[in-house]
Amino acid sequence: MLIQRLILSRAAKAWRNAPGAAVPTVCVGNITVGGTGKTPHTELILRLLQESDRWGGASLAVLSSGYKRKSKGFQIVRRDSTAAFAGDEPLQIARKFPAVTVAVDKNRVEGCAKLVAGADSPAATASAPCPAADLIVLDDAFQYKRLHASLNIVLVNYRRPIFEDRLLPFGRLRDLPSRIKDADAVIVTKCPSVLEDGEREEWRQRLRLPEDMPLWFTTVEYCEPVPVFPDQADTRYNYSKTAVLFSGIADDTPLRAHVSDTYKIVEVLKFPDHHAFSKGDVGQIATAVRKHPTAALLTTEKDAVRVLDRDVPPEIRERLFAVPVRAAFLDSADQEALQQRLEKL
Repeated sequence: MLIQRLILSRAAKAWRNAPGAAVPTVCVGNITVGGTGKTPHTELILRLLQESDRWGGASLAVLSSGYKRKSKGFQIVRRDSTAAFAGDEPLQIARKFPAVTVAVDKNRVEGCAKLVAGADSPAATASAPCPAADLIVLDDAFQYKRLHASLNIVLVNYRRPIFEDRLLPFGRLRDLPSRIKDADAVIVTKCPSVLEDGEREEWRQRLRLPEDMPLWFTTVEYCEPVPVFPDQADTRYNYSKTAVLFSGIADDTPLRAHVSDTYKIVEVLKFPDHHAFSKGDVGQIATAVRKHPTAALLTTEKDAVRVLDRDVPPEIRERLFAVPVRAAFLDSADQEALQQRLEKL
């Protein structure tokens, strides 16, 4: 454990001394392994940037490592890419934000340089254009020691606070808890819709944050289910009273709680996080829907893009709906504070 802490401390020192990119960058990171909501918060930041006076007409880009993708090196993610090629989360973002360039590259320094180069980038083609980026949002780069972002936002899960956790492999911490002080702002995510009196200050004290560090709070908003196969969907299933639910996410508890408010969940199929669905998995899902012929079939957005990599039978296509999620600030003043930070980049 002592050696692990020494390695993490040296990596943090290297990160503090690392150079920035040629354009402003916003890092959305965390201290733990998964489960903090990086993708919904990346999307939240993109919406704020697109609505802002300064960045609304700018060329925006997202750079991710493309976790579990099969492609290599720097790649532009197109809306018709596969999850196997791009990774599920980059593909989800590319489909929801067509005006934003989404790219994947484990080497964040080279990835940023190629996004800044734009059309001159080797990966840019007529089918995968790459306009020169004016600002880059970095998905999960807080531990990348060769690049220091212009604005570093660290996420902490309300239900799994880092001050009650331990370093891997005994807990879920991927980094030293003290590294949170390297952030420019901290967001406590997945909060209840209302916080108790004094709870905000208690979080600041337990996270040991200085008084001048921004500490913001967000919650999860679930949107109306949308068909995964719009041209083949039978929207009557959306009004069913029962549902089969499947997902491959770190924690499906909030999703199940939300779905159960509208549907009686008759079967749950749970897969590992970022699971690449196999032909057998699709068969298992098909068996479940045949067992419950009037039930809607629900999943998450990122699970939906991974299912698209497989040959999906008609009984799934007609009733498969994704439940979109959005991160939303509990306090409009917090959102305004982040908006001001983005405007000043």
